[in-house]
Amino acid sequence: MTTRSGFAALIGEPNAGKSTLTNTLVGAKVSIVTHKVQTTRARIRGVAIEGESQVVLVDTPGLFAPKRRLDRAMVAAAWGGVADADVIVLLIEAHRGITEGVKNILQNLPDVAGKRPVALAINKIDMVKSDVLLQLTQDMNAGFPFVKTFMISAEKGYGVQDLKEWLAGMMPESPWLYPEDQIADLPLRMIAAEMTREKLTLRLHQELPYQLTVETEMWEERKDGSARIDQIVYVARDGHKGIVLGKKGETIKAVSQAARAELEEFLGRKIHLFLQVKVRPNWLEEAERYSEMGLNFKDGNQ
Repeated sequence: MTTRSGFAALIGEPNAGKSTLTNTLVGAKVSIVTHKVQTTRARIRGVAIEGESQVVLVDTPGLFAPKRRLDRAMVAAAWGGVADADVIVLLIEAHRGITEGVKNILQNLPDVAGKRPVALAINKIDMVKSDVLLQLTQDMNAGFPFVKTFMISAEKGYGVQDLKEWLAGMMPESPWLYPEDQIADLPLRMIAAEMTREKLTLRLHQELPYQLTVETEMWEERKDGSARIDQIVYVARDGHKGIVLGKKGETIKAVSQAARAELEEFLGRKIHLFLQVKVRPNWLEEAERYSEMGLNFKDGNQ
């Protein structure tokens, strides 16, 4: 029997639903999903299986106009994710239509895509009427020769199976690139850190989530089958440390409980999670922090 395996890059603006779509296609949570933009920092690869095909999904950080070093490194990672792909899927939101950000992506797409097939996926179709969808489809296809257009709701699952089957058929003939039971190629230490960061992002407001990062410092396997995970939350200022800890340590405690519960579900075993908050004023300028996130520090240079 012929097996197929290859890479599909999901691109789009921040918050277009790329992480949700990755998780729906994979059938498990491999990408952190929050309502805040720029949540996905590294290119998370999820592995979706359809019949004899293995589709490795490159969930790129959203493409936006970068202001800081971290932003620039994220945008470089996003376009870099496209460079490795066999197929590209541009995801846009039905109710937002053709924004300035989408126009910018369309402008860069011919150079980046080259001869590779690019499909259009219009997400959140349940939020608009059919005549709006039809017009949007026509306008987008007038702006770029998409090989196929999919109408989907990543969250509710509408249309996702059609997209998955199409992607499976587009993969090159090849032995599978990952073991059958592997759903992501991020190291577990990084996935664990991302889960804690998601919980922090959901609890905290405004700019603070972009001023912090989480690293898994130690992972100890215990004889009883459980694991002890020690993580450090790095913040840029003393004031941030107080916000992350919360009154009488309530915030960090709630974050720790939520992250632990999700880790236990993800790993299918008992986890002992310990979080520490440390102030590192210059973490946004430290190469080591970037490599922990799977980003290239040099890509943040002007």
